[in-house]
Amino acid sequence: MQYIKKTDKGLTIVTFLLILYGLMMIASAGIIYSQTRFGDQYYFFKRQLLFGIIPGLLIMYVVRRIDYHRWKKIIIPFFVLALICLILVFVPGVGMKIYGANRWINLGPISFQPSEMAKLAIIFYLAFWLESKGEKKIKDFFEGFVPFLGIMGVIGFLIIKQPDIGTLGVIVLSTLAMYFSSGARITHLTALFFAGLLGIFTLIKISPYRLNRMLAFMNPDVDTQGVSYHINQALIAIGSGGIFGIGLGHSRQKFNYLPEPVGDSIFAIVGEELGIIGAMILVALFVYFALKGFRIAKNAPDSFGKLLAVGITSWIIFQAFINIGSIVALIPLTGVPLPFISYGGTSIIFLLSGVGLLMNISKQTKDN
Repeated sequence: MQYIKKTDKGLTIVTFLLILYGLMMIASAGIIYSQTRFGDQYYFFKRQLLFGIIPGLLIMYVVRRIDYHRWKKIIIPFFVLALICLILVFVPGVGMKIYGANRWINLGPISFQPSEMAKLAIIFYLAFWLESKGEKKIKDFFEGFVPFLGIMGVIGFLIIKQPDIGTLGVIVLSTLAMYFSSGARITHLTALFFAGLLGIFTLIKISPYRLNRMLAFMNPDVDTQGVSYHINQALIAIGSGGIFGIGLGHSRQKFNYLPEPVGDSIFAIVGEELGIIGAMILVALFVYFALKGFRIAKNAPDSFGKLLAVGITSWIIFQAFINIGSIVALIPLTGVPLPFISYGGTSIIFLLSGVGLLMNISKQTKDN
């Protein structure tokens, strides 16, 4: 059996294309928002490049060169640190409350979102834990199913308290993909599915803003200046783009009509400026990333590498399509960023860290 010694070129190329696509769209979508808030048309572009992409690429380069098995030594401390950070968002003077949500930690000049760290930490920890159990124990109700529920319950509780249901959805879907790949029983997965539906229904019932989002999803025409405003503006942007778009930099919705044009709503600007063609190119890049990531998982040299690759790839792809699906009204608005495209230094740094791990696994994949 031979081992590929070079990083998968396709994965490297598609990652850099996504990064460049993101920088292009942040520069275009954020020009008015940047000028209005900070007096600099390219404020968001500069910060994404200097405090997100450049350090992210450096970390990706380092992680790519380190054997992924070596990270096992720090997995538990990393997971515990992520849990501590998720708790710190509720501590006055450390955590920041923005738009009614506790999602940021502010330590002097440094601020970051612990939920982004938690996505990678839970994938790391579960890959390690599932491998240690083995398929036989994973299938067992008390040794596999119950502990898995316990792990997810701790993370889920802390994310719900923020609240950040979109991030919770990404974490649940990516970890379920790992649980399935480890050999879990279909009956256990089915039970989790129905429990998840019940949990979603309960969360919607007890929270007025989630209920409003569901109402806006079911009927975008209700209260177009209130609960349905965001989705209507997004659909107007995409609809006005047509097939080829109105041209890069010519968006009308970014003139303070569409909320968060460089954040959660950036795909609407893509559709408006680059049209269906530009949007489909971006979707195709994510599909290609998924194919490369799952191929790396399939040919990984061991269970730990396979589960790690499944988790990282699922995280990025599920998050991408949750964001896109919400912007085109296929699912309710969730508020998760579009990977590599939306503005956010914390997000891009941990995304590129995950890609670095994928690259290292690809260097050791079996050449069948």
